[in-house]
Amino acid sequence: MSGSIYDVVVVGGGPGGYVAAIRAAQLGGKVALIEAAELGGTCTNWGCIPTKALLRSVECLVEARRAKDFGVSLGSIDFNLEVMVKRKDEVVSRLRNGIRYLLDSHGVTLIEGRGRLSGPNRVTVSRVGGSKIEVEGKAIILATGSKTRILPIPGLSDIDVMTNEHEALSPKKIPESLLTIGGGPEGVEFATIYSNLGSKVVLVEMLGSLLPLEDEEIGIRLERILSANGVLVYTKSVVKEVSKKDGYVEATISTDGVESKISVERVLLAAGHVPNLDNLGLEEAGVAYTKKGITVNERMETSVKGVYAIGDVVSVSLAHVASEQGVIAAENAMGLNSTYDSKVVPRCIYTIPEVAAVGLTTQQAREQKINFITGKFPFTASGRALTLGETEGVIKILAEKESKRIIGVHIIGPRASDLIPEATLAMKMGATISDIAKTIHPHPTLSEAFKEAALDALGDAIHLGRRVRQRK
Repeated sequence: MSGSIYDVVVVGGGPGGYVAAIRAAQLGGKVALIEAAELGGTCTNWGCIPTKALLRSVECLVEARRAKDFGVSLGSIDFNLEVMVKRKDEVVSRLRNGIRYLLDSHGVTLIEGRGRLSGPNRVTVSRVGGSKIEVEGKAIILATGSKTRILPIPGLSDIDVMTNEHEALSPKKIPESLLTIGGGPEGVEFATIYSNLGSKVVLVEMLGSLLPLEDEEIGIRLERILSANGVLVYTKSVVKEVSKKDGYVEATISTDGVESKISVERVLLAAGHVPNLDNLGLEEAGVAYTKKGITVNERMETSVKGVYAIGDVVSVSLAHVASEQGVIAAENAMGLNSTYDSKVVPRCIYTIPEVAAVGLTTQQAREQKINFITGKFPFTASGRALTLGETEGVIKILAEKESKRIIGVHIIGPRASDLIPEATLAMKMGATISDIAKTIHPHPTLSEAFKEAALDALGDAIHLGRRVRQRK
């Protein structure tokens, strides 16, 4: 069955796809968006939003437990898991409906079904019930996202594994103990949620520190914080095998070749995602790709003229990366000339406290043989952090030694995700640590720590004692 001809056909309605559809429509295009599941993709339905909704419930619980430190008496403190999950679902539903409204308001045609390339300018949509339609587009944008990475651990397929796409975000009960495999952003966020809700969490990471793609110092600090909250952290470790035993899961963990066994009630797989390349018709259409994703240039163009790809299906990354790439692809599909700049991309992890970063890590700067200087400021010296009672953490700035241009900023501390945009804009504009140091920051705010870290890199921090600076 043949369908309509569109200026742009977008396959996938996640944070990249729906944004691309809206941008193309803004530019006057007749646009169709094909989605097989729920609008908003993994981010809205099974990732960014639901985890942050649950984390907010956990933050409220943690604050309630600390209320007495602020002179507030609350009596008995408990939580209602059912209400937490219900609130999470309501947040997800509201955002999903909001996306539908935005698409409708811009005149985007929503086609429910699974899209597959059937030619350079055609997509065949398999609909519920088995019917198919063919949609033609002058340009096609592939935005099919990613799926959970399944590790080849012996015995894993024989047990009931939790993943963030399913039970981990809608638990009926909190397990008394939980093995979390993976110490990246997903793993540490779930460790934060479940440990604060009473589960004895074991967190296993293959590399040398948690958040191995971030600055090593930040990962080490986060490990110390999670450990202090009762999380048992294994780094430089792998889960060799798992098996059922007496109603529990027995797991063998290998750390530098030394094996140990643990017994837990549940296992959570949080080892990241891989591009969702299955059944897209890439070979038939001649679209080049590898197992890491679809090959694109800086205009988000694939090897086939008129076919673009964005987001996790290109390289598993972040929701805001997918959205930005969606804008770039849509503008080029509509005849503009836009390019994607991957050099300045902020990253946020919503643990307690939060982690946020932009630019190069210390390890990367050393590997690139950049001559750089570092400035740090601890939140223990921040007046605002003291008033909030949230003094754990630090802001760290890396800058080229000669030019003083900022090349990286790393934060672990209160509201880090709200602080990183200033650093991101500074890097985007090519600002130096001197520019930050000379910018008046309001008092008392957490943002003052950014200014003080810049001053520290220059050797002029006002609110750090000289001996503290000399010990660095």
